[in-house]
Amino acid sequence: MSWQDTLTEYIAAFIDGLAKSGVREVVISPGSRSTPLAMLLADHPSIREYINIDERSAGFFALGLAKASKRPVAVLCTSGTAAANYYPAVVEANLSRVPLIVLTADRPPELRDVGAPQAIDQLNLYGNHVRWFREMALPEGGDNAKKYVRSQATRAVSIAGGLMPGPVHLNFPLREPLVPRLEPAPYEQSDPLHPIVLKQHLDVSEETINAVADLCMQAKKGLIVCGVIDDKDFSAAVLQLAESLGYPVLADPLSQLRSLSDASDLIMDSYDAILRSEAAKTELAPDVVIHFGGMPVSKPLALFFKRLAKVNHIFVDGNGGWRDPHYLSSEMIYGSETIFCKKLSQFPYPKNQAWINNWKRVNALAKNTIRSHISMSDELDEGKAVSKFCELLPPECAVFIGNSMPIRDMDTFFHANNKNIRLFGNRGANGIDGIVSSAIGVAVHYHPLFLLIGDLSFFHDVNGLLAAKQHKINMNIILLNNDGGGIFSHLQQAENGTHFELLFGTPTGLNFKHAAALYGAQYSKVFSREDLEASMLDAVQNEGINIIEIPTDRNKNLQNHRSLWQNVSQEINQFFQGET
Repeated sequence: MSWQDTLTEYIAAFIDGLAKSGVREVVISPGSRSTPLAMLLADHPSIREYINIDERSAGFFALGLAKASKRPVAVLCTSGTAAANYYPAVVEANLSRVPLIVLTADRPPELRDVGAPQAIDQLNLYGNHVRWFREMALPEGGDNAKKYVRSQATRAVSIAGGLMPGPVHLNFPLREPLVPRLEPAPYEQSDPLHPIVLKQHLDVSEETINAVADLCMQAKKGLIVCGVIDDKDFSAAVLQLAESLGYPVLADPLSQLRSLSDASDLIMDSYDAILRSEAAKTELAPDVVIHFGGMPVSKPLALFFKRLAKVNHIFVDGNGGWRDPHYLSSEMIYGSETIFCKKLSQFPYPKNQAWINNWKRVNALAKNTIRSHISMSDELDEGKAVSKFCELLPPECAVFIGNSMPIRDMDTFFHANNKNIRLFGNRGANGIDGIVSSAIGVAVHYHPLFLLIGDLSFFHDVNGLLAAKQHKINMNIILLNNDGGGIFSHLQQAENGTHFELLFGTPTGLNFKHAAALYGAQYSKVFSREDLEASMLDAVQNEGINIIEIPTDRNKNLQNHRSLWQNVSQEINQFFQGET
């Protein structure tokens, strides 16, 4: 057997193993050492390839594909620093539990540590940020070699998409020549037997359910908190549990609970504003809290819980992880969130109607105050822009939310509705890198897709737009441009003005109209809510990339946010004074 035949059969068996285990998409960054993997991936009839020249963008693009499809997605690069550029996306995939299969080509052992070009130490390159690493054997012929690579492919897919989803890394040392054989087609004959790994959920024992039910029976005031979670069956199950218990649900924007066809009046969507009131933190303190999903974005909620150190906090994690950064848990339950909710809902619980009504009234009061504040002037600050953006979103669309201020403004202004809008974000490491590329990956599977992003995040990943241009992916970008790091104005650093603009404000003065022209995007700059409405309606009708820039002032944004929160706190304080 020739070397070309050996190389082809070995790599083709691995790729066919990925496909038979469920991989349908791969993102490829061009390079020489990865040639056999790239060519044979592109040749597989069941795998769709996307080319992304920038490896950092490619990693986040693959992350977005995996978020949206809920399938493991492969991402391939050549040797050297190309693999290092995947690092931020690997970190995010690890912390946000997204299944990625990272394939890196490498120099063979004899070319390592001897000064060969494009050769770095790629063994365990991503450290503890991957679920599993495998240094693949050098290609060789024979049935045993094909069985070996197929099994490695199956293991990679099963671990990446397993009980605790996340990234895996396979490193392929390859000798030259690197070009495989494509004729006759390497995938015409397929091995009839292929190992299949069946994914199962962690069940919850009756003993555990009974113990939690007893605790809830005794508690007079309870809360359900839902952070980042994306399970199609969870929403109905947790709302059923809330109705059964009589517990308000504090729903983070990324919990997927704020936009359902059957909206529940137990969804509390303004707790971030409510819990800035001292009276609210006293009057609305619970006896028990049940947590699902990742940590919510709201800082007032986190500070509220820190005051409740002696309250029972029950954390439920279907992936068997540990998401309790404030060390609040009295019980950590490893089991399917949906199964837990369904089982716990079956008991007859006494309901504290006064407790439920207080939360409903205060939530309505906060929302009315927010709406009143927003309507006070026509000037388009970031709060008004995000509020109008949320109002204009069409049913059944998807929104990818940038970090820093955009996700916090969505927490404030995206209120419960029945539009079935899907919300996405990178809330694992909470970084500003790769937001554009991740959103483009989601836009492959969801449209229309809107990206709400700040100017620094947009600048950080503006080259991600190339993938949208090359692959004709439609997306609508709402660019909030306050010329710098707006979130720092809300933090303690802003209290000392010395070096603030240099170190934290970081104005760039960029004209993003030129970036739009570079990538062939339609561009508009808006200064009023009427302009925003017209531009959004126009964007939905257009193909390709649409960028709507909203220039704002950081100092005015800060003052308007503070004024809004003060107004809400005053109204809530007066409400509780009237109650007593």
